[in-house]
Amino acid sequence: MKVLFTFYVPSGGVETLNRLRCDSLQREGIQCHVLYLMKGSSQQNQINFPVFIASGDEEIRSLLEAERYDAIIVTSDYLLMERLRRLGYGGILIYESQGLGRREDAKDMIIEAVPYLRSYCNAVLIPPTDHLLELFITICPWLHRYIIPNIVDIQSFRFIPGEKPHDPVIAWVGRLENNKNWREYLQIAKEIRAYKPDLHLWMFHDPGLASEEQTQLFNEELQRLGLNDRLIAFSNIPNHVMPVYFSSIAASGGFLLSTSITEGFGYAVAEAICCTCPVLSTDSDGVRSFIVHNYSGKFYPLGNIGVAVQEGLELMNNIELRDSIRIQGRNHMVDRFGSERYAQSFREMLNSFSIF
Repeated sequence: MKVLFTFYVPSGGVETLNRLRCDSLQREGIQCHVLYLMKGSSQQNQINFPVFIASGDEEIRSLLEAERYDAIIVTSDYLLMERLRRLGYGGILIYESQGLGRREDAKDMIIEAVPYLRSYCNAVLIPPTDHLLELFITICPWLHRYIIPNIVDIQSFRFIPGEKPHDPVIAWVGRLENNKNWREYLQIAKEIRAYKPDLHLWMFHDPGLASEEQTQLFNEELQRLGLNDRLIAFSNIPNHVMPVYFSSIAASGGFLLSTSITEGFGYAVAEAICCTCPVLSTDSDGVRSFIVHNYSGKFYPLGNIGVAVQEGLELMNNIELRDSIRIQGRNHMVDRFGSERYAQSFREMLNSFSIF
């Protein structure tokens, strides 16, 4: 059994998902390859399966003819499905919905994808995310749906003891774009700093994925709020190093703040919880699968800076609650996410197409 996963670029949550699931599936006897259409920052991450970077028709055609994949999972890029069929692929083609952004953007993309889904696709694969499930049921009622929770590396992502930062840290992970809502992160941090003057800000992002306009707007907002001296920006940190940073944030007495408008899953938040780093997040849909308010993390209403500040301060000042959230959050992740479950569900999906 041989499977190909495709995506635009090796970066962000999809690169993390591909890396984890390929490792898991290969342990279960499923041979996995990954195709990206362009180079990206996460190529530096450690892998033990073939990864191809190719965008030309002849390169992709040669790969398809040489490898004879039993199934191809196309993540997000619905146009690629037509291309793969045109290049001669006649096997099972599954469209995977990940990282489609805000609900409105996801709806528009799915509507645009309908002709391609009808003509070239055998099924859709989605995480248990309410807005995605609702959209596919409504827009594509004929399309068979497989719902498999994303895999999380609960073994590597754990608390790592180290030198404790002198001051508390509020961290943020994402891209400088509207859906990740970086502006709200800065606004919340500005207000919390009034109560915590020694507060530091850590941002983890890939500047190569930010537009010039967003970068300029970010720098202007940072200047306007007077946070320049508080911020440290980390660019392109390898995923396997992130447990060290999440553990440091936890030890500092701070937390990870997720301000996203919509998340299909929210890998950074899940990985932080695994490292016992407390999280405060918008209710961005995908994170509901692992955040239970005041049990494994905290929610605040999108756009409500006042409530976010209250919840953030409680997460920093109420040590009993903070410690219970850290312990319960880690246990929650261990109980619900793991490679064995993903591999079993994925194999059942392939078996339904008589791929054994």
